[in-house]
Amino acid sequence: MALSKQSTFDYEVRGDYKVIQIRERIAILEDGVEISFKYERRALMPDADVSSESDEVKGLANSLWTDAVKKAYQDSLT
Repeated sequence: MALSKQSTFDYEVRGDYKVIQIRERIAILEDGVEISFKYERRALMPDADVSSESDEVKGLANSLWTDAVKKAYQDSLT
């Protein structure tokens, strides 16, 4: 009996400030057959540090979070 863990990711971009939502699906496999799974979610706002994120998330952030979007988000906080 060999247990392993497998993660897959879904991304969604929402709202005026291009919030990146990340959903991770974590599956537990026994001998290659899924026996359990769960979801974990988190959201990244335009002021988030994405340096430790995957290249895919970095690419999304760099293309979506223009200076105008970042400024509009900062202005909304005050």
